Amino acid sequence: MEAIPAKLTHRLVEEMDELVQDGWYANRSELIRDAVRTAIRRLHAERLEAALREDVEWGLSGKN
Repeated sequence: MEAIPAKLTHRLVEEMDELVQDGWYANRSELIRDAVRTAIRRLHAERLEAALREDVEWGLSGKN
């Protein structure tokens, strides 16, 4: 794995630590990896949806 330094607000760190203490994640690193995976999946889905919407609009415009 690769370590990537990041600066987070004190409030975000507190929220992360609370989730770890409550047992939602084993540690901060696991939480951050999960958050990044979730963000990547969401962005990929949004891109796919936008591309599909564009294709549908193109098809409905009759400019074939």
